[in-house]
Amino acid sequence: MQGDSGEDDVTPIRPPSWPSRSIGTLLGCATALLGFLYFLAVGTALGPFLLWPLTRAGALDVLMAGVRRLAVLERARRSAFFGDRFPEHYDVSGQRLLRYLAVRSLAGLVCSVVVALLAFGVVLAGVLMRGMLQGSLRWHDVTGQVVLGGVLLFLDLQGLHSLAELDARMAHECFGPSEQELLRQRVRELAASRAAVVRAVDAERRRIERDLHDGIQQRVVALAMLLGRARRGRGDTERAGALVRQAHQEAQDILAELREVAWRVYPSALDSLGLEEALGGVSERCAIPVRTEFEVGGDLPQPVETAAYFVVSEAVTNAAKHSRATAVSVRVVLRGGVLAVQVQDNGKGGANPSGSGLSGLHGRVAALDGILRVDSPEGGPTTITAELPCA
Repeated sequence: MQGDSGEDDVTPIRPPSWPSRSIGTLLGCATALLGFLYFLAVGTALGPFLLWPLTRAGALDVLMAGVRRLAVLERARRSAFFGDRFPEHYDVSGQRLLRYLAVRSLAGLVCSVVVALLAFGVVLAGVLMRGMLQGSLRWHDVTGQVVLGGVLLFLDLQGLHSLAELDARMAHECFGPSEQELLRQRVRELAASRAAVVRAVDAERRRIERDLHDGIQQRVVALAMLLGRARRGRGDTERAGALVRQAHQEAQDILAELREVAWRVYPSALDSLGLEEALGGVSERCAIPVRTEFEVGGDLPQPVETAAYFVVSEAVTNAAKHSRATAVSVRVVLRGGVLAVQVQDNGKGGANPSGSGLSGLHGRVAALDGILRVDSPEGGPTTITAELPCA
């Protein structure tokens, strides 16, 4: 049994109104009677064939054909009157359908009895009211009848509520993933996101090592060579001064590159100044214009701030290096407990979501139960959107 529609739980499309639920409950009594009669008639007719091993398979196929039609009817009733949304392509085993309809038929018949008792109680209440108006009943008799009727009404309504909850739970368990399936899927998602985070951390470490080895280390070697040449040429004051000035410029470039690497590891401005100022630093260091809209009214959890920063930083860096973009827009909005981060550039498009940078962002966002979407058609624009829950 598996579902491949992407909707793993059974959820209501809209909150149903009480008239809709009432009609659905009454129709459920009728479909339960239909199911009970089907089992009674077809089960009796096919009983000998179900017991004989040679004809059991064929008889079971005939029985299940009707069971599946009744299941479609029950599913349509739940969707139409209770607003339930079920996975479209969820494969339900015949054993589960048979068990569901058997229990559903018995529960529906009990519900029919409870509804009939409720209707009978309404009729008796009308008779009691008529007797009161005509003066044929004494007050102590009326009081006793009202107390007894109130208790029976409470029990009747409580029974209807319990049967309705049972009906909903059985439908959810039959037409959608069970709690065990949801738990297994959640475990798989967590394992995948954990592996993605580990891969992203390893990739970031390798990138930092390349930056240090190919960039800063080479610059430090060049600085040492300049200082060595200046030391050997102390007799030529003018040449030594030029070498020292060149070494000084090289030292400033090394410091700037060290700051860049440090920002990519973790921006200290996140802790001291907050997400808005840290994103301002990304805009300042970018070679192309970046327009930022920041609409966050309160404090954010630190993991959410960190993930949002790296989404913006990676997206802006990719736009500046690979997309041939001339402008980037960043929008960060907090609404309904979800931080939405959108980065859009006017470049050539064609970004690869499975690339090392974006796949690392997928893992970082998924670790927070967030969603990352990459829309980058050929010719652009490229839009990267992350939704990060803050609860």
